[in-house]
Amino acid sequence: MSNERPWLDSYPSDVPEQIDVNQYASVPAVLEEAFTRFRDNPAFANFGQKLSYGQIDEMSRQFAGYLTGVLKLGKGDRIAIMMPNVLQYPVALFGALRAGLVVVNTNPMYTARELKHQLEDSGAQAIVVLDNFAATVQQIVAETHVQHIVTTGIGDLLGFTKGALINFALKHVKKMIPAFDLPQAVRFRDALAKGALHELPAVMLTHDDIAFLQYTGGTTGVAKGAMLTHGNMVANMLQAGTWIGKNTKQGQEVIITALPLYHIFSLCANGLVFTRLGGLNWLITNPRDMPGFVKELKASGFTAITGVNTLFNGLLNTPGFAELDFSKLHLSLGGGMAVQRAVADRWKKVTGCTLAEAYGLTETSPAACINPLDLEQYNGSIGLPIPSTDVAIWSEEGQPLPAGEVGELMVRGPQVMRGYWQRPDETAKVLGSDGWLHTGDIAKMDENGYFYIVDRKKDMILVSGFNVYPNEVEDAVMQHPGVLEVAAVGVADEHSGEVVKLYVVRKDPNLGEDELRQFCRDNLTGYKRPKLIEFRSELPKSNVGKILRRELRDENKTTTD
Repeated sequence: MSNERPWLDSYPSDVPEQIDVNQYASVPAVLEEAFTRFRDNPAFANFGQKLSYGQIDEMSRQFAGYLTGVLKLGKGDRIAIMMPNVLQYPVALFGALRAGLVVVNTNPMYTARELKHQLEDSGAQAIVVLDNFAATVQQIVAETHVQHIVTTGIGDLLGFTKGALINFALKHVKKMIPAFDLPQAVRFRDALAKGALHELPAVMLTHDDIAFLQYTGGTTGVAKGAMLTHGNMVANMLQAGTWIGKNTKQGQEVIITALPLYHIFSLCANGLVFTRLGGLNWLITNPRDMPGFVKELKASGFTAITGVNTLFNGLLNTPGFAELDFSKLHLSLGGGMAVQRAVADRWKKVTGCTLAEAYGLTETSPAACINPLDLEQYNGSIGLPIPSTDVAIWSEEGQPLPAGEVGELMVRGPQVMRGYWQRPDETAKVLGSDGWLHTGDIAKMDENGYFYIVDRKKDMILVSGFNVYPNEVEDAVMQHPGVLEVAAVGVADEHSGEVVKLYVVRKDPNLGEDELRQFCRDNLTGYKRPKLIEFRSELPKSNVGKILRRELRDENKTTTD
């Protein structure tokens, strides 16, 4: 067995090799158990307001009653949820799942074009949207299948006085809510009141039923809906929950949920795994307000936090963060993009908690590998395959490669998606009949079974026939104390095919190009050194703070065309 799964010898002693995915029939089965076991415990907090498991149970029941009893939506119908981290999100999410609907998680920052594509592609019949983004819905709703709209304000579940003040300030003082006209829309609180008159529907769900259409650029091309079944989500909850189990205390954890719950990482790791454990999800609505974020951390008594590299880096560079009380913090989990060693080392020094890197994809619900949580230091790897998961490195010819060889990372397990919604051709490109998923990531495995991401296939830079991996270049440059953020991309060059271009946000305003070039000469071999360096005040980022190399590459294509 060790030869087939060489990582088992490195497994934490308390983590089983397999999970029993049949422990729960569906995601609602997990929720029902949590609502019963932790009824009086706080479940979600936002802007100082906490809702208990019992309150989330009751409100999500009401929302499910509204969807089925009033709107007459049924099992398998799609509903889009277009909200940041506010208390209405888990109520709507859990209500929709309990009603047997398929949830289409929707980025509130979508343009009208992007939103129209997702709503049309998914065939969503209903949408729940925060007032701040309702104007976007108004622009395109007539061109979609959406028949039902529920709108809500950030303050709607924060208590009458506080909620009213926040909603008023956002609309009339801060002018953060563009005017919109959706006369058919129902307010969220009115939907709950109407739903309270209807019983929670009895819906039979199995592992084969779809729980989410989670949209992603995927490993190829345009945004597609990954079909994540109840079986996929239950499996990943159990896999991740088992992995962190020894380090958690049921009913006592406080996890900081700064990444949006509509993102697969936060959705599963925070919203579902910690709900099953009876934890408190402390919702951060606007993590880009770093001073406000630090104030929230101070008030929370947090024991765990998930994030992307840029989020951890941002906190470390925010005044007041280093003075927080980290005595309860025992779990720091980074994913979504590569964790940089300079950030991980500093995180450990400031917080005393090792920043453990995890790896996953939307297509794997998302976790596939996680580092053991008892490591003393960041080790540069994405960790070991989690229970019931096979991971391998394949050559371009589809042959398994031995330890130390670089190839494509392949994943197989019960968390791997069914496929892309109504895209059998795209599904066939990444998912074989044998269950192996092509991740599109270039990686290697060491002799102890730990996996290391080298880079994305599409991000690799080819300099005079040599492969240059942006992660390696960025990791080296981040070691310079004057660098805050960095991105490396390939740009066309008539002599070497491509050269490395570096985009840098300075921490030290006096950092100059000559000094940085010398640093690169000291730390990178010739073909990996940047030929071009551009200083910027900020780098383009996704909704979760992931640096978008693609946009930087596209800029260079435009300027050279």
